[in-house]
Amino acid sequence: MNTETPGEAVNAGRSPKSGTLFGMDFALTPEHELIREMAYKFGQQEVVPDVAQRDREARSDRKMLDKMAEAGILGVSIPEAYGGSGTDYVSLGLVCEELERADTSARVVMSVHSGLHSLTLLQWGTEEQKKRWLPKLASGEAVGAFGLTEPNAGSDAINITTRARRDGDSYVLNGEKTWISLADYADQFLVVARLEGEDGGSSGRQSHVAFIVPRTLAGFTSKPLHGKLGVRAGNTGQIFFDDVRVPIENRLGDEGDGFKVAMSALDHGRYTVAAGAVGIVTACLDACNAYATSRKVGGEEIGRKQLVQQMIAQMVASRDIGRLLYYQVGWMKNTGQRHTREVSLAKWINCKNAFDAANNAVEIHGAYGYSDEFPVERYFRNSRGAMIYEGTHEIHTIVQAEYELGYRADKPLKATLPAWPAEG
Repeated sequence: MNTETPGEAVNAGRSPKSGTLFGMDFALTPEHELIREMAYKFGQQEVVPDVAQRDREARSDRKMLDKMAEAGILGVSIPEAYGGSGTDYVSLGLVCEELERADTSARVVMSVHSGLHSLTLLQWGTEEQKKRWLPKLASGEAVGAFGLTEPNAGSDAINITTRARRDGDSYVLNGEKTWISLADYADQFLVVARLEGEDGGSSGRQSHVAFIVPRTLAGFTSKPLHGKLGVRAGNTGQIFFDDVRVPIENRLGDEGDGFKVAMSALDHGRYTVAAGAVGIVTACLDACNAYATSRKVGGEEIGRKQLVQQMIAQMVASRDIGRLLYYQVGWMKNTGQRHTREVSLAKWINCKNAFDAANNAVEIHGAYGYSDEFPVERYFRNSRGAMIYEGTHEIHTIVQAEYELGYRADKPLKATLPAWPAEG
């Protein structure tokens, strides 16, 4: 006889009637809740107080990275064996959601340092490479970034023109990358280049190669980009390679694996962006709940108006649907499953819904929403960028249709992200 209460059985993952395992659990663990609370408090205490002013001045703050390192945030989802917190991949999503609830610039750090750089190194690096780089990345002693996009190659990443020429035990790198987050702050960059043959030519996906490129190498320079619509409190720039000599031991994977490495990195980056987009929706709800219950028209709170309620309700749906989408991807990461289709869907839908939520938040605030007196105009500007980077809205639409129609299918990966808990 089953003596558990229905609630106890459900929390244990068993049917309250039969007591059998049913394998579906939507509950966050106590550790997840602590991580969410930690990230929320960090965002509200360390990011929110001065972000409006920094956004007005288009001023990033390098000290923010040090604060994140001190709080242990930069080591989230890196295994303990490599100096990280040992927390699972869902934890990374929770941190990204709460940081973007404060400001997109804080979440971008996690997308670049943790998602695009550290998790890709965890997936593709040799044991020697992981032991050499991951502990410093986990502690924040080193900050990582990602270099794929070029002035004439964004969504068309296969046609990058940055070149790497093999020369003995090193590669000589020439070219430039643009729209690089943390371009002026990162200590090392995961860079994808086209492998140049003896005749100077190359073609196709098999011609790409990926490296970890330290900032300290001769011939490396960076400069910031100005005039951005959003994420003004974050650092974005260009990086340049002028005969930069990269040791062969800095190569990730084999020659010809570069494009595969890049696509793996984008899977990780899209996860962090999808999770962060839910944070924008939540921030919009925070602002609109406060405004709609205090602002009165004709002696009645505007929150009583049905059209305002309709917009609020859509935000609630977007928040809850968005969480389910990125929780699913986090679970797939935890269990070692490939999730290229699922993370594309999460990124596409969540970023679209975040933009719609921010647009409605401006509408609810009326004229006040059109000024920086309230944060919703910043949410609106920040949310627009996420529909472009990590794959445009249009690209993800096509990807989902091609999967459904059978035009696209995933092949087994040469290197996989370790399932959680990671061994070692």
